[in-house]
Amino acid sequence: MARITIFYLCGKRKAESFDVVGPICESGDFLAKDRQMPELNEGDYLAVMSAGSYGFSMASNYNCRLKPAEIMVKGNKFYTTRKRDSYLDLVKKDVIPDFLK
Repeated sequence: MARITIFYLCGKRKAESFDVVGPICESGDFLAKDRQMPELNEGDYLAVMSAGSYGFSMASNYNCRLKPAEIMVKGNKFYTTRKRDSYLDLVKKDVIPDFLK
């Protein structure tokens, strides 16, 4: 399971039990199971310190997923060390054979 740090960005929230899953949701695709966390809302941030194939070191384009950006955090500042892939990055090396044109 992933190491997850919760950043409390606004006030105290009631703690609840959550499963944290990735966007592909394969049968065993859990970052955390039954984890006590404050109630989360759209737009909240959840820092995942190790994310397996959701991090760049094991990233692939499985299911046409774009490779993530890499962010380095030092103190209260963050730096983008690698930009997120775009859909153009995903298909720019594809070639359509002449017989299909």
